[in-house]
Amino acid sequence: MYADPIYANMYDFVVVGAGPPGSRFARRAAEAGYDVVAFEKGEIGRPLACSGHVSTDIWEYVPDDAKPDLFQNRVFGARFHVGGAGSSPYQFYKREAASNVVDRVGLDRTLADCARDAGATVRTGHTVTGVDERDDRVVVEVSVADGGTETVETRMVAGCDGPTSRVRRAVGLDEPAETLHGVLAFDPSPDNGDFVDVHLTVPRFFAWRIPRGDAGIEYGLAAPPGDDVSALFDRLTDEYDVETANRCSGAIPIGPPDAVTTDRVFLIGDAAAQTKPFTGGGILYGMTAADVAASTIDPTDPATLADYEAGWRDELATEIRLGKMIRGCYSLPEPVQRLGLWTLSGEIGVHMDRPSSFFSREHLRRLLP
Repeated sequence: MYADPIYANMYDFVVVGAGPPGSRFARRAAEAGYDVVAFEKGEIGRPLACSGHVSTDIWEYVPDDAKPDLFQNRVFGARFHVGGAGSSPYQFYKREAASNVVDRVGLDRTLADCARDAGATVRTGHTVTGVDERDDRVVVEVSVADGGTETVETRMVAGCDGPTSRVRRAVGLDEPAETLHGVLAFDPSPDNGDFVDVHLTVPRFFAWRIPRGDAGIEYGLAAPPGDDVSALFDRLTDEYDVETANRCSGAIPIGPPDAVTTDRVFLIGDAAAQTKPFTGGGILYGMTAADVAASTIDPTDPATLADYEAGWRDELATEIRLGKMIRGCYSLPEPVQRLGLWTLSGEIGVHMDRPSSFFSREHLRRLLP
């Protein structure tokens, strides 16, 4: 592909992590004609550590024929509880579906298949253990599940390896402003309910109950480090009088650092803390940033990393800033929370991924009598 023999066996991009942001970037970069390899340390989609409650925009990122297998339930709104499961909720709803619940493991695998179909190489059981930036390339050390090792050279590295990103630490980029501890588990009882339940009973965050159709019910919460997350979770399930299985946990990064790029490395998704501060979700934000990266970064020109840095912030910085303001409401005194929820409850015109939509003409019209 390149006349200079020094680049003959070099990838354009090594992608570390084949979750939604990594697979999305690998797909888009491969579609642009670049030579891309993505390394995933284990099995794609496992272990599960994230909720499958997403906005309906998710269907723009997967093939149409994948929807029947991925779709689990349609959600029209949320019931907010200031107290426990028995408290009277404040209900927010839309006349059309506000969000969907999807098979989270299946989503990851579908997105990885899309990357492969576009021409990217996706290798599972490959753990990146070293990232050495040089003037004209990056040398990547990889440990293989069968016990072997590999050394791979690339023009650039996309760090899409989650909240505790090894890539981020290897190149000396700053950590997220905050990392929450999240936990979730499942009750196998089918539930096709139209509403998720949100409990503002966790310090500085919240707990949730999500109906997943025939796949059961998801219970979860997130809290700052130092809080007894297990005890908080037990209290939640006790209030609903349920026994849950398959409990899993993970870190949730909140607050992007000032820079997510170096000379030849860039971060996408949870590695860059491109998440919603008010929910911790990051699937759509991460894939939005992946699209920006694929459209702005030229692996032969490191200066284009500045275009990515500016581009993803143009897309997401306002939403993240407004989301941080929403999260601040979780810590207001209970009487103030109740007044606010009572005032704003009812039909809404808000998009679950875009806090700026709170100020949209559609939503403001619905707030008026």
